[in-house]
Amino acid sequence: MKIAFLGTSAFAVPALRALVDAGHDVVLVYTRAPKPAGRGQQERRTPVHELAAELGLTVRTPRSLRNDEEAAAFKALDLDAAVVVSYGHILPKSFLDAPVLGCINIHGSLLPRWRGAAPIHRAILAGDAETGVTTMRMDEGLDTGPMLLAESTPISAADTASSVHDRLADLGATLIVSTLDGLMRKSIEPVPQPEAGVTYAHKLGKEEGVLDWRRPAAELERKVRAFHPWPGTSFEANGERIKVLEASLTLAGGAPGTVAIARDGFPVITCGVGGLKLLKLQRPGKSATPADAFLRGFALEPGTVLAPPAVLTLPT
Repeated sequence: MKIAFLGTSAFAVPALRALVDAGHDVVLVYTRAPKPAGRGQQERRTPVHELAAELGLTVRTPRSLRNDEEAAAFKALDLDAAVVVSYGHILPKSFLDAPVLGCINIHGSLLPRWRGAAPIHRAILAGDAETGVTTMRMDEGLDTGPMLLAESTPISAADTASSVHDRLADLGATLIVSTLDGLMRKSIEPVPQPEAGVTYAHKLGKEEGVLDWRRPAAELERKVRAFHPWPGTSFEANGERIKVLEASLTLAGGAPGTVAIARDGFPVITCGVGGLKLLKLQRPGKSATPADAFLRGFALEPGTVLAPPAVLTLPT
């Protein structure tokens, strides 16, 4: 097929590589413009831009698609299809209608569950037993287009947003090749999404990562995994914001926020229900440390009651 690829983040990289390896003619890659990053504020290209350059593909980085010039240039490509993966710009109708087979999106959930910006994180946070990827023909709604193919994968008790992200990125790469093949052979029929089961994966905010000890420990343990590596989870102690990188469930007593030390030397915090054993912690500007070693340089005395956030956090 003659296609354009629109993507930005690392989630899109395996799909672009898979399409090229499958022999599709990727005539143009759209990605977000380079941004200043790091201490030197040097402009950094997106992961998709880096791969496209490595593969010798032509790249465009428009700051907006909502103008007649961009729409005309896209239509002039005379595409069979466009593949859209974690792009970051909303496609106007002029783009959606230009390719013969439309714009095909890889979404990181089993639609219609977890439409929106953060499906991987929300699935882990909600305690879902499985997630997956869905390919769909895009329309003007938010992840509302008719579905083409889907593939599921279980979410284990050890999974983080990072591990699920990588697994779904690879799964999506395989699925998009199968999707385009099915569209070429006319063996796939788009299926409208059911109205039942719709949920929205709202965009993450850093403030959500503050641990509220009044919540059940099981919920907080999922949050630690769901928000790893970004935006991360944390609590305040001794005037410092301490990051929690790993935690596990355990028994605990006392008021929410009460600190105890387990027999193995790791700190345990009482929650609204149960307790959270802190396994890996990080102080501002310091390296991550196993929590038992962390306590040798940071006073977190048994019986201390950690203050909750000013506002009670509720599950999303």
